[in-house]
Amino acid sequence: MKKRGVEREANIVYEDREDAAKALVGTIPLGVFESGNTVVIAVSEGGVVIASKIAKYLKASLEIFLSEAIKAPNNPDLTIAMVGESEEIVMHSILVESFGIDEDYIYSQAKRHYDERIISYLYKYRKGSKIRNLRGKDILLVDEGVESGMTMMVAIKSILAMQIRSLHVATPILSYEVYDSLLELCDGIFCSHEVQDYISIEYYYRNLEKLAHTEIIKIIDEHNKQAKKEAPINE
Repeated sequence: MKKRGVEREANIVYEDREDAAKALVGTIPLGVFESGNTVVIAVSEGGVVIASKIAKYLKASLEIFLSEAIKAPNNPDLTIAMVGESEEIVMHSILVESFGIDEDYIYSQAKRHYDERIISYLYKYRKGSKIRNLRGKDILLVDEGVESGMTMMVAIKSILAMQIRSLHVATPILSYEVYDSLLELCDGIFCSHEVQDYISIEYYYRNLEKLAHTEIIKIIDEHNKQAKKEAPINE
């Protein structure tokens, strides 16, 4: 146990999400994003704190994209696919093929997770509505860390279908293995720390507290109210 603690300490990059946001903001040039036309979107609940700091820096509005992991049969710790709030699905093809998982299983699980979980998230965060119209917007997708890339990819796949103007990705921790695959799908990636052998998001933050959905709603609402006061956003 002592040895494991030492290994984890060696991997810590950020004190907390605030520290990570500060480092990440330093990698994002203002000239890339048009003030008043940019929407920063957290692709996970944990990414909201970081996304809010970036949105403030860019004078952009703030949103959250909702998704749910699909686990392998007989292995609840292994994520093999993701389903998003637009009902798009992204699969980890290597894992699916390696374990001989039937795609019908994934599609049935995606439908169940959407009906049972994502719809409940939509009511928690947006009173049942899906993410607002993003046509013509400059989008920056943000998460607290990107390992397999599936969460980010399902968000990218969904957002690209909305006829947006540009799409970038920002994260404080990024696995080298997914950099190229993400870059093929977006206009650019901003990252303050890349890792060769990604362990687990908890290993890179000293403090990574889980946020209640009420806290997340408060962060988003307060940011957007303030953003509208400072620089009205054309919807």
